[in-house]
Amino acid sequence: MRVNHAGEVAAQALYHGQALVARSPATRELLLKSAAEEADHLGWCEQRLRELGSGPSLLNPLWYAGSFALGALAATFGDRASLGFVAETERQVEGHLNEHLRRLPTADATSRAIVAAMRGDEMAHADAARAAGAVELPGVVRELMRGTAKVMTGTAYWI
Repeated sequence: MRVNHAGEVAAQALYHGQALVARSPATRELLLKSAAEEADHLGWCEQRLRELGSGPSLLNPLWYAGSFALGALAATFGDRASLGFVAETERQVEGHLNEHLRRLPTADATSRAIVAAMRGDEMAHADAARAAGAVELPGVVRELMRGTAKVMTGTAYWI
């Protein structure tokens, strides 16, 4: 759950950074609505971490700052590219959450319910971004995003 929590910290920051630079009010509204839903996920993960006797990543300030900057950078390429960044991010998050659901013990119904609910919301964020005009990102950008996520998730697991 620490990795999911760190991911939610990063997701909020991405959306906030993108909203700051968004060109259209409609795009800004979509991003801020998604950020609010990520705040719900963050709360669920925090509560579950406490229940499991664990805590969040000590690097969360770094995840937030880096993700905010990355979101703002993505938005400088225009709303359609920014929305493409949302769609790709959420596609990759969906894959991560699917893998997490496969690895979670079936007896841990609480964690499974949280991850499944988050997965549904992340898929809806991607769908909303595509419906709002997201463009597909170049392969090299998608691979850089995947690599960055691996560093974050691998580190957040331990620190």
